[in-house]
Amino acid sequence: LKEVYKPVEVHKAFYTGGNLEWSLDGLYIYCHCGDSIQILDVNKGKVIAFLGDNDDKEEIIDYMQTFTLDSKNNFVFSAHKSGLLKVWDLQEKKVVKHWRTVHKGPVAKLALSLDSTILATGGSDSSVRVWDLQHHTCLHKLIGVKGVISVLTFFTSADTTYLFGAADDTVINAWDVNSGKVIMKLSGHYSTVTGIVVSHEGNYIVSSSRDKVIILWNFLTGAQINVIPLYESVEGLVLLPEKFTLPGTDRKVSGGVYVATGGEKGIIRIWDAIKVTELYVQQNSVIDSAKENSGLAITNLIFNEATSNFLVASSEHNIIIHDLETFSCLNQFIGFSDEVLDIIIVGHENSHIVVATNSSHIKMYKLNNMNSQLLRGHTDLVVSLASTPSNPCLFASSSKDNSIRVWLLENEIAYCVASGMLHNNSIGAVSISQLKASFVLSGSQDTVLKKWKLPNDFNHNQTITLQMKGAKAAHEKDINSITVSPNDKLVATASMDKTAKLWESKDLTLLGTLRGHKRGVWTVSFSPSDQVLLTTSADTTLKIWSISDLSCLKTFEGHDSSVLKAYFLSNGLQIISSGGDGLLKLWNVKTSECSASFDKHNGKIWALAVMEGERIIITGGDDSQLVIWHDMTEEVKLAKAKGLQEKACKEQQLANFLQADDLLNALRLALSLDRPATVLKVFQDLINRGETGLGETVSQLDEKDKQLLLNCASHWNANSKFCYPAQMVISLLIDEIALGELKPSKEILESVSAYTERHFRRLTQLLQDLHFVEYTKIVMKPHCIPLGK
Repeated sequence: LKEVYKPVEVHKAFYTGGNLEWSLDGLYIYCHCGDSIQILDVNKGKVIAFLGDNDDKEEIIDYMQTFTLDSKNNFVFSAHKSGLLKVWDLQEKKVVKHWRTVHKGPVAKLALSLDSTILATGGSDSSVRVWDLQHHTCLHKLIGVKGVISVLTFFTSADTTYLFGAADDTVINAWDVNSGKVIMKLSGHYSTVTGIVVSHEGNYIVSSSRDKVIILWNFLTGAQINVIPLYESVEGLVLLPEKFTLPGTDRKVSGGVYVATGGEKGIIRIWDAIKVTELYVQQNSVIDSAKENSGLAITNLIFNEATSNFLVASSEHNIIIHDLETFSCLNQFIGFSDEVLDIIIVGHENSHIVVATNSSHIKMYKLNNMNSQLLRGHTDLVVSLASTPSNPCLFASSSKDNSIRVWLLENEIAYCVASGMLHNNSIGAVSISQLKASFVLSGSQDTVLKKWKLPNDFNHNQTITLQMKGAKAAHEKDINSITVSPNDKLVATASMDKTAKLWESKDLTLLGTLRGHKRGVWTVSFSPSDQVLLTTSADTTLKIWSISDLSCLKTFEGHDSSVLKAYFLSNGLQIISSGGDGLLKLWNVKTSECSASFDKHNGKIWALAVMEGERIIITGGDDSQLVIWHDMTEEVKLAKAKGLQEKACKEQQLANFLQADDLLNALRLALSLDRPATVLKVFQDLINRGETGLGETVSQLDEKDKQLLLNCASHWNANSKFCYPAQMVISLLIDEIALGELKPSKEILESVSAYTERHFRRLTQLLQDLHFVEYTKIVMKPHCIPLGK
């Protein structure tokens, strides 16, 4: 039986919107996430480090507003809500300098000069400040902009450094950084300016805006040369190399000013700004276009010259990397999943996990490196997923768009091969037959249970329409869960009407209703070995039901909130369940008791998947976390047995040391074995030998043993009988505590202080009583008659 599951991997949100920076070599992406910067390794697909506070707090104390990376990738500069600018050393991962910006309000944008000696900060107070990073002094307060700064960028010519900036007034200002004076004002946009780039020779300026145009300007005169209509709000603008080959062709271009844009259509477009020509339009975008006019689709666009790759960030916080030469998708990273609603494990040898979140896109991850793929097809939130052991590469999904889709995994790519759209409302549950993948079942908020026929073969180049083979009005309220028995003969459904029902799979004939839950039933599942059903409910209980007579056999109580998912383990002898209380619980079916509880989530655990062999469990919840748990029962047992063996050896060794009168080694062993009584005996023996030997012995202990000895002394100090050895320990260690070399806990110090004061008062009273006895003796002596006279 399973006893212990431990979380070995926790995949959290690493990008929640805001700024992104890409290292020069293209190996690392710096992502804004709450009050921290998460450093993502592109090759591993995992966060390897972070800057700032990585704790999951409900309230962020000093929110990080924006950041930028220096040109050599050695330092990160960040602006915070408190008004502080912080400099982070990327080697040490810590702040090495900070100072106040003096802006009246938040800092919206940061920009660094090419040599990283000058920093520009753009605030919401209609001002830009220029800082000398060598002396950390403000060189200039640049004026001329009105509103919140939307873009800042430096350009350095042979002898002059220029700063370009724009704000809510849509006018582009150019300042001479040395003098701090405005040298140029470019007026032409009618909405927020989102990007400014200067051509390689420094002759032209290109700007983009949410007014759906890009403008080419003459750098020397400030005159407009070309206004290029894009018919989409632009959020990203990057300058491309002077010479490159157009994606997917052999055509090489050179001699122009080439830029790439990204905006509300969700695609990257390449332009020749001088010839006003669109050179390339992306055809393979995985980002949906904005649902509203002038809405967001692409939020960030970066071009890495070293790798000739594009980095695109979407409004759903997904990060995609494309190659310029072929425009193939090289990497996809899911920055933020919002609520995880369902998880299934698919692929040969359980190679992938498929995740449904608060999105119309299904996320598929490769388990060994967490490389991801976005599966597009649904037009509204995907709420349920289903797989089948008969074909591990086949799975189904259901959505709030009233449709189900069937997907096939081939060569690590998932294709939509079938769809069904005959429900009248959101489909909350879907299931595939287990013994043979011959049919799919779906249940909707329209309370109807439907059966769909699956073909024997699929073609990943074609999406067929599923044929419906049966429908029944199954429940009075929403259907939450559907499951098919291991032999494909029975179907069970669970609903918010507080019931679960049993059906024949052939023609959806009702066999019976399971009544007993006091609130809606979330899930239902069959036992792999016995003729029983398992249900979980919002009434915080799990129940096991007999299939033969539909009676309730057992009820499991222990969750403090709704039980959202549960499965049988160990051939039906155990149950694993997840709840709204954020706990994963392991149950013994025979005793109906909870044998273990595991805590790693910070909210409801909606999703639970058990890998074949039950060695691995994967959970997801409303905290946007994916947690991978491993069965560590054998490891824990072996560690426990090894620990007992080592303890027995140490106890024998301790007895040998005591017999040989080797008190120093005996003291160390007694401390490591957590034997306060033996430590006290050894310490009293040391006291009897004299203070010099005692001090030498304690001084030879390492810091850990001294800490343990002080903990023992705090326990002895609570008893007046053993206060003397306790005070001796405190006396020997007090100097190290005062110097900070030894750092006991606050509780230990408070306990030692309180009992020491009590012992001091008691001993003071005893001393007074002793002096009174002595005084009485002296006074009585002249009046006493010696004995014998």
